[in-house]
Amino acid sequence: MGELTTTVTHPLRDVDAAVRAALSAEGFGVLTEIDVDGVFRAKLGVDRSPLKILGACNPRFAHDAIERDASAALAIPCNVVLEALDESTTRVTIADPAQMMPGEEMSDLTADAQARLARVIAAL
Repeated sequence: MGELTTTVTHPLRDVDAAVRAALSAEGFGVLTEIDVDGVFRAKLGVDRSPLKILGACNPRFAHDAIERDASAALAIPCNVVLEALDESTTRVTIADPAQMMPGEEMSDLTADAQARLARVIAAL
C-alpha cells in the first residue's frame, strides 16, 4: 500500500499533538482514534508497544469524493498511524489517498489531499 511516512525523535504523546496540529493546519480533523495497544491488552491480554490510529478527514474532500462516487466512503477517513519505536522515537505513517482512490475521477482530489498530507509529514 502507498504511504507517506517519517520517523521523529520525540515520544508518541508529543508527536500525537504535533500531528493533530499539522493536520488541522491542512484542513483535516480527527474523526476517530483507536488505541491499538490498549485494545489488544483489554481484549487479548497481549502487551505491545504503543500504537495509535487516527482517522483524519478533510470534510470538503470527503464531500466532493462521495458526491462523485458513494463508494469513496470506503476510503474515508484517511488512517494516520503513530507507532512508538521506543521511548523517544515515533514513526508516523499516513495512507496515501492517491493509492486509496486511484483513477482519473478522483485524481484532482487525491492529488490535493496527498500534497496536504505530505506537508503534514514534512511539518513533523
